[in-house]
Amino acid sequence: MTLSSRDEQGRTLTLAREPRRIVSLVPSDTYNLFALGAGERVVGRTDYCVEPAAALRCPSVGGTKNVDVAHVLALKPDLVVANREENRRLDIERLLAAGAPVLLSLPTTVMAGITHCERLLSLLPSLAATAADTLARAREKCTRLATVQAPAVDTFVPIWMDPLMTVAADTFISDVVALVGGRNVFANRPRRYPLGADLGRREALPAEAIEGRDTRYPRVTLDEVVARRPELVLLPDEPHTFTLRDAAVFEALDIPAAGGGIHLCAGRALMWYGLAAIAGLDSLAALLKQARQRRGGAAIR
Repeated sequence: MTLSSRDEQGRTLTLAREPRRIVSLVPSDTYNLFALGAGERVVGRTDYCVEPAAALRCPSVGGTKNVDVAHVLALKPDLVVANREENRRLDIERLLAAGAPVLLSLPTTVMAGITHCERLLSLLPSLAATAADTLARAREKCTRLATVQAPAVDTFVPIWMDPLMTVAADTFISDVVALVGGRNVFANRPRRYPLGADLGRREALPAEAIEGRDTRYPRVTLDEVVARRPELVLLPDEPHTFTLRDAAVFEALDIPAAGGGIHLCAGRALMWYGLAAIAGLDSLAALLKQARQRRGGAAIR
């Protein structure tokens, strides 16, 4: 029996048998594989694949950006799970050239993260009976949250402090914020090139000069944050580990979030597509509810 799954690039991955040796190059997918019941099949992970704790029994094959391709191949994987954004194109190409079966992903919405988990499960049919209910509950939670009618909370999520970076639309983080009732205040702010243009110090390059570059992660100034008037600031613990000192910088700004609307939070709830994000939705929704209560709005989740 052959198994097949179509990845984010439209490639169809076909396997001659159900994989028994899996290398995960993405923390999100390491978590997903264990949550789907395939933890015992994971034989390799990255340095950042630390959840669940059981994943630490697997040898590391390097970081997400510096995968030791030779080590991955030496593990003789039946399946390598990778991500177009998390992993380097060069490493993926080397794995493919060596004949490694790679499933590549790039979910930019919470629902797409669940669909990706379903793709994984299509390659693991022996686990379908027990894992299908997990994914059904995940979809049900997303549907429930999406149907809640409440005033959107203007929300700012930085991902780096120096330089200050955030996310525009068409990102997983922005979709998570929208799902739990927020409005990404920088959704319509693309990244400009070069750096001086992104910070308003020089003219930006024309669109034709930056074709193919990712414009979804703008570098912004504190003045821009003030101008966008966020009611809620979420400071994740990855990729930059935001601290109370960082929180104090935003607390000092003249923004509605100051005085109770600035929170340190787990990055996996905002960034780990699939089942980790699903697990964090309720805690994020609670922060949005608090923000509405601070605003004094009548509609509360």
